[in-house]
Amino acid sequence: MIELTSVEYTKAKFYTVAEVARVLRVSNMTVYRLVKAGELPAVRIGKSYRLREEDVNKYLSDRFTEAG
Repeated sequence: MIELTSVEYTKAKFYTVAEVARVLRVSNMTVYRLVKAGELPAVRIGKSYRLREEDVNKYLSDRFTEAG
């Protein structure tokens, strides 16, 4: 589990599930599944999730493969 100080959280840019889904070109449900599976870290605020830009970028870079 990633431990962050309050200063690191206040400087982070957060996205909604819908915004992440749009960027990844997947459904909202797919993002929720990734969060539930622990593949994509998220912060729960009330009934909603927020995902840090840094975590979304790391998720993408960890799964990037060269074609050919």
